[in-house]
This record gives sequence, C-alpha cells and structure tokens, in this order.
Amino acid sequence: MQDTKGRSWLALAVVSSMGLAACGETTGEQAVVGAAAGTVGSALLQGNLVTGAAVGAAANVIYCKEYPRRC
Repeated sequence: MQDTKGRSWLALAVVSSMGLAACGETTGEQAVVGAAAGTVGSALLQGNLVTGAAVGAAANVIYCKEYPRRC
C-alpha cells in the first residue's frame, strides 16, 4: 500500500518551493516554470504529466499576471 498522503505533502512542498524560487520575468519563462512545477507534482502523484504541465503553466502565468509584485 502506497502512502498517498505523504506523496501529496511532498508534491505540495516541491511545487511550492519551485514557485517561490522563480516565477519568470516573461510570459514564456512563467509558462516554463509553471509547466515544470506541474509536471513534478503530477509525477509525484502519479498523474498525467501532460495535464500537470498544462495546468501548471496556465496557473503560473495567470498568477504572475494577477500578482506581478509577488513574481
């Protein structure tokens, strides 16, 4: 039996620290950073990597556009 709760916390920690490390200055950089974070999170949770990358990229771009001072 796998510890999915532990994996969820680990994924959250990895994605959060990646998000805090850098948002990217251009829209392209923001998409790449978000895609990387989404892919890592999906891999840790054994989800679909392509979906994780797409969601992560979109989420990071939207976040950085909404809160530019935090990026």
